Amino acid sequence: MSSIRSRGEYVFAVFNYAIMLLICLVTIYPLWHIGMASVSDPVAVLSHRGFYLVPRGELNFKGYQLVIENPNISNGFVNTLWFVIVGTILCMIVTILGAYVLSRKGPYWNRRIMLMVIFTMYFHGGLIPFYIMVRNMGLLNTYWSIVLPVMVNTWNLIILRTAFAGVPDSLMESAKIDGASDIRIIWQIVVPCAQATVAVITLFYAVGFWNMWFNPSIFLTDRSKWPVILVLRDILIRNDTSAMTQVSAIGQTTQEAYRTLVKYCTIIVATVPILIIYPFVQKYFVGGIMIGSIKG
Repeated sequence: MSSIRSRGEYVFAVFNYAIMLLICLVTIYPLWHIGMASVSDPVAVLSHRGFYLVPRGELNFKGYQLVIENPNISNGFVNTLWFVIVGTILCMIVTILGAYVLSRKGPYWNRRIMLMVIFTMYFHGGLIPFYIMVRNMGLLNTYWSIVLPVMVNTWNLIILRTAFAGVPDSLMESAKIDGASDIRIIWQIVVPCAQATVAVITLFYAVGFWNMWFNPSIFLTDRSKWPVILVLRDILIRNDTSAMTQVSAIGQTTQEAYRTLVKYCTIIVATVPILIIYPFVQKYFVGGIMIGSIKG
């Protein structure tokens, strides 16, 4: 019986590793393909069709130089950092405060508020009422139109509420006996006890603001306020790389060849920074996603 079980476990492990390896390849290869193309010779990129396992031709970093020197990209990065930093901080403050209140067992209206919060997950007014609300608030074409209307994500609020509910009541009761206020209890007891989940929710908000393009596309009419992802989308969809491939920069003969190369470089520049952050919060991410899986 043990030999059969061992053989079954061995087959399952091999099958599991094969599936995970396939998923890793499917996930990593597109980024690898774009990375290899971005440092290839522009003429080879223009003429080559198919996969990129290694760079084509001589290594060439001119595409990155053109992207970095483009004022739209640099300005987009500044705008994106503003959205990520300011938006994430404000969202976390509001979400933490809301999750703490909803996690307490005392207030009799918590259940009613939670029903109202959950209701917004399934029913919403739609895009037109959303746009009218932002317009009536006087936020159109301002940075705040990207941050204020989405300050609380319902799913993140529920996850954080569940984590705060797991903090022992005895800790908070002891702090109250010692004269601690609710604000002090939140930031010095509750948040540190649920730091894994807090880190995960912070990552969710930061990635959301980094990748956000739809709301900026309808609320921001001034291109100087666009985030870098919206600039990237404009380059890829409208096929407009003229700002980075001027004749004075690279010459008439190679201008067309650099158009495709610049697109690859722009994707890397806009994507890699957020990927670098993940390894530093991975341990919190793994711990945070386990919330609710173990009782006791």
